[in-house]
Amino acid sequence: MVLPFVADLPPLEQERIVCSVSSAVKYEVPANIVLAVAEKEGGKPGQWVRNTNGTHDVGPMQFNTAYLRELERYGITANDVAAAGCYSFDLAAWRLRMHLHNDKGDIWTRAANYHSRTPQFNAIYRADLMEKAGKWADWLEARFVTLDVTKEGVAAPSTPTMQAPVAAAAATQAAQPTLPRSTRPCAYLPRQITFTSAANE
Repeated sequence: MVLPFVADLPPLEQERIVCSVSSAVKYEVPANIVLAVAEKEGGKPGQWVRNTNGTHDVGPMQFNTAYLRELERYGITANDVAAAGCYSFDLAAWRLRMHLHNDKGDIWTRAANYHSRTPQFNAIYRADLMEKAGKWADWLEARFVTLDVTKEGVAAPSTPTMQAPVAAAAATQAAQPTLPRSTRPCAYLPRQITFTSAANE
């Protein structure tokens, strides 16, 4: 089944958008940030890109094999994140959630830690991420009821544990802590999707 808001897109882009949005909802991460990271990473199922340091970036969300070694204790392998489907997007949203909750800096610096914590590389990634996230915020606003996650009074979950997604078809949803509120220096807002109808507000 193809959702109407992506029906006119190529299959790979349909998967990227649907998986990004569903993963953002599942892990309660701003959907425009997940979409922007997915667009920036620009990977494909089965793709392995060799880096100059001998590591590889793998799959749709381009997970580095050095990072994946840290996740072996959860049973997560490079083949899991290289596969088609939403698993790599779930893992990326989980990882973004940890950066947004635990790291220092504004929301965009924390999100750019997905790519690198090295200031010069983070700054380059951050600038492009903000631009792409702005475009995706507009796209989401036109198709979904969304919430400004930086606004006071926006309900957020209170699930205190941090656990990696399990690499299995019937993976259980990992509980995640509440996202911190952040004062943003930019002109648009991270968007979190809600399934509350606008008519009910």
